[in-house]
Amino acid sequence: MPKMRERVSSVDWVMLLATLPILGAGFITMYSFRGASYFAGRQPIWILVAVLVCFIASNIDWRFLRRTSVVVLFYALAVLVLLALFGVGAVSHGAQSWISLGLFAIQPADLVKIVLIITLAKYFSRRHIEIANWKHIIVSGVYALIVFVLVTIQPDFGSAMILFMIWFGMVLVSGIPWKHLLVVFGAGAVALSMLWVFAFAPYQKDRILTFLDPARDIRGSGYNAFQSVVAVGSGTLTGKGVGYGTQSRLSYLPEYQTDFIFAAFAEEWGFVGSLFLFIFYGIVIWRVLRSALRGATNFETLFALGVAIFISSHVLVNIGMNIGVLPVTGITLPFMSYGGSHLITEFLALGMVMGMARYGRSVHPSDASNEFLGPT
Repeated sequence: MPKMRERVSSVDWVMLLATLPILGAGFITMYSFRGASYFAGRQPIWILVAVLVCFIASNIDWRFLRRTSVVVLFYALAVLVLLALFGVGAVSHGAQSWISLGLFAIQPADLVKIVLIITLAKYFSRRHIEIANWKHIIVSGVYALIVFVLVTIQPDFGSAMILFMIWFGMVLVSGIPWKHLLVVFGAGAVALSMLWVFAFAPYQKDRILTFLDPARDIRGSGYNAFQSVVAVGSGTLTGKGVGYGTQSRLSYLPEYQTDFIFAAFAEEWGFVGSLFLFIFYGIVIWRVLRSALRGATNFETLFALGVAIFISSHVLVNIGMNIGVLPVTGITLPFMSYGGSHLITEFLALGMVMGMARYGRSVHPSDASNEFLGPT
C-alpha cells in the first residue's frame, strides 16, 4: 500500500485533471457529428491507453536519459524508423508517414518529436556554459535538420514544422545570446526557401499562397481554410449548441475530427467555450513549466521546457490555421483531436515530466560528468 500511494502521488493531478475537460470537449464534439460514431466510439479506448501510458511513465526513473550513449541510441533509432517508412510506410492523405499494425496505425513522427526534445535537452545541458559559442546553434540545428528533412520528404510538413519550432524554442530557452538570434532567423529563412524550391508539393504551395490571399481559390485550395473560418465566426459568443453546428453536420467542414476539430467546437460552443478551452490548456502548460523551474539538473529543466514548447506549438499552429491566421498544415489539436498516435505521445510527454520531477530530485554524484552545472 505505501508503494501504491507513492506511485499515485507521483502523478501531477492538477496537470492530469486539466486535460480531462479538453478530452471531454473533443469527445462531445466528435459525438455530435452526423455519422461520426466510429470516431467517438474508438476515442475512449485511445484515451484510456494514453492515460495508462502517462501513469506508467510517471513512475519510471528517467535519469538514465542523462547518459549520452542512451540519447544517441534513441536518436539513431528514430532516424532508422523514419528511413524505414520509405519502404514499409502506409500512405494516408498523400503522406507515407504511417506504420500499419492491422487494427490501428501509428505515426512515428509523433514519437520523433519526443526524441528530438530529449536529444536537444541533453546537448544543451552539456553545453550550457558554452552556449555563447554560435557553433552549438549549428550543431543542434543539424540534429533537428536530419529528422526535419526525413519528415518533410514523406511529405508531412505539419510535423516537420513542429520539429523546427521545438528546435527554435529550445535554442531560445537554452541561454543563447540575443545577437546570435540572427543566425537562427537566417537558418529559418534559408530552410524555408529550400523547402519551397525542393520539397513543397504543389498542394502545399497552394495552401501557402491561399493563406497569403484568402480569396484566391475558396472553392479549391482555400476551401478548408474558408469553411473553418466560417465555422469559428458563426459560433459568435455562446455558440449554436451541441449538435447544431451546421458547418460540421452538413459536411462543409473537412477533417472535423482531427485538423479542424477546434472550428467545429467553436461553432457549437462559441467564444465563451473556446475561452475555457484556452484556460485548461494554459493550466497544463503552466504545470509543465512549473516542473521545469523545479528541475534538479539542466537536463530535466530543458526537457520540461521542450515539452511545453511542443504542446504550445501544436495548440498555436492548429488554432492559428482554424481561424485563418496560419496556413493549413494538418496539425492535430493536443488532447482533443481524434487519434491514438498523437494522444499517446502527448500523455507520454506529460508522464515523463512527472517522472523526472519525482526521481530527478535525487542527483547522483556521477551526474557531474554528464552535465555542465556551472563553473566550479
